[in-house]
Amino acid sequence: MLTLNDLAFDFGGRYLYSDVNWQIKPGERIGLVGQNGTGKSTLLRIITGEYKPTEGSLSKAKDCSIGFLNQDLLSYESHDSIYHVALQAFDKALALQTEIDAIIQRMETDHSDEILNLLGDKQEQFEALDGYNIQFRTEEILEGLGFKTADLQRPLNEFSGGWRMRVMLAKLLLQNPKLLLLDEPTNHLDLPSIEWIEEYLQSYQGTVIIVSHDRLFLDRMVTKIVEVANKKVYQWAGNYSKFLELKVERDELQQRAFENQQSFIKQQERLIDRFKAKASKANMAQSRMKMLDKIERIEEVQNDEAVMNLKFKVRQQPGKVIITLKNIDKQYGDQVIFKQANAQIQRGDKIALIGANGKGKSTLLRIIDQSEAIAGSVEYGHNVEKTFYAQHQLESLNVQHEILEELVHMSSTKTENELRTILGCFLFTGDDVYKKIKVLSGGEKARVALAKTLVHEANFLLLDEPTNHLDIQSMNILIQALQQFEGTFITVSHDRYFIANVANKIWWIEEDDIKEYLGTYDEWKYFMQQRQKAQTQVKSNKIEKPKEQAIEPKNDNNDAVKLKKQLQKQIEVLEKDIEALQQEKTSIESQLAQLQNHNDFGTVSEQYKQIELQINAKNKDFEVLFEQLLQL
Repeated sequence: MLTLNDLAFDFGGRYLYSDVNWQIKPGERIGLVGQNGTGKSTLLRIITGEYKPTEGSLSKAKDCSIGFLNQDLLSYESHDSIYHVALQAFDKALALQTEIDAIIQRMETDHSDEILNLLGDKQEQFEALDGYNIQFRTEEILEGLGFKTADLQRPLNEFSGGWRMRVMLAKLLLQNPKLLLLDEPTNHLDLPSIEWIEEYLQSYQGTVIIVSHDRLFLDRMVTKIVEVANKKVYQWAGNYSKFLELKVERDELQQRAFENQQSFIKQQERLIDRFKAKASKANMAQSRMKMLDKIERIEEVQNDEAVMNLKFKVRQQPGKVIITLKNIDKQYGDQVIFKQANAQIQRGDKIALIGANGKGKSTLLRIIDQSEAIAGSVEYGHNVEKTFYAQHQLESLNVQHEILEELVHMSSTKTENELRTILGCFLFTGDDVYKKIKVLSGGEKARVALAKTLVHEANFLLLDEPTNHLDIQSMNILIQALQQFEGTFITVSHDRYFIANVANKIWWIEEDDIKEYLGTYDEWKYFMQQRQKAQTQVKSNKIEKPKEQAIEPKNDNNDAVKLKKQLQKQIEVLEKDIEALQQEKTSIESQLAQLQNHNDFGTVSEQYKQIELQINAKNKDFEVLFEQLLQL
């Protein structure tokens, strides 16, 4: 449906691509990946025709319609309702509807067969365009992307940039193009919306090309990876995880070839230096110089998986309890966020606060930060020192400062070498540390702000959407930093890969209260699926139960009450056991981090594995009992 032939593109005197060949076929779901600056978004703009290639050609089938979601759409403004903006996807059907309305109006005075036949033709065309379903489809997609029914008639310009982007995505999906180009589609979506778009795109009939830093989204969505690297595009069958496996093998071969070529070049250069001054060998030396000039140089492998060799320590150890929230009440107008909510964070907790937008996640972070007015109490424990990372902190960076200078102002106790080491972990090496903040991209500013947060040496971090603007390489760095962080943190994030790799406890907001699950994100997902199945089964049983059997015999009721109490007691015991095991696990993690004698590592590591097995077993027992309780 679309082919790039020997394509090259020159941008600002530098070639982004050279001799690129790529055939895009119908029905493919492609993940377009590569390091920042390699030109992924530029390649999408070449495909749309916005940019013209410097060399080569692009051929496209006549019926290949293209839809492009990009970050420029954030600036689109309109006084129309979001429903009418999305409805613009059906311009032909809407134009026909206008014609049909005009014909019906004419029929009040014109009763001829001609006008009647015209109406029939127009209605037939309208039906062929599925015009009678466009309102339903528009509402379905907007609500799937997180809009409430009451929001559909609100003007677009009342919404923030992220919500506007959802409207533009809805319009694009309704247009149903043959080739759908999505540049960072999950950036402004919450977890339920990401899961909805995954399900929607799974059955999409056209071809989809996705640029995304969300690894799990790529894994679930794509069947092919196209990597932009070394001014070329490389194609790999499979999803992103499969691509990483295959890439390791390719990189090993490329690195060996690079090292062999470098060895050969150095050998030839030594021969040239040795003989170029001798008249009898000058021709030979000249010939070898020309040969070296003609060699196609193999690029050294650039490692995307940066490894961090630095631990982010805390200035002082806090007490066992970090913070206690008691009887928290919070509402905005008639919208209740919390009612008599209670929660506690303990030392060593690494909490992911998840859920749909508008549920109160950022509000809860501000409550914990004590920057939000509430009814109830927020009590901090002994020696707790907190720092808060939020998106507005990117704006608080001093744009006139150099990167290193910005960190010096945050931490006067660390030497320049220590700060440069930290910046190196966040991919700022060499002279990069002297770049002005004002010239940095959004992702680079986010890395500086995150480095500042960790340099602070606080023992309690509040992180609101820390993965926004980060590419996959930067995400890996943040994950490593938080895995090695010696303190406690709570983070709001919609990136499931990030959550799965950093959190040991999940919080979510439900029924105006803070709910907690002791375990990883994957374990929580399984728990919620089982809970949903149990609730569905209970509802089904209630519906199917005959009316005359609704009242159980008294003895059976007593037995059910007794069983319910027994289950509740067993669940309470299990919860305490799980909490005790989690504390033991945290203690062993601390031991592992502080071990200096490698001979002891195996013993402590085995203890850690046994504790994890016990926790998993207890969680499974908890799920079984919880299902039984729900059925009662």
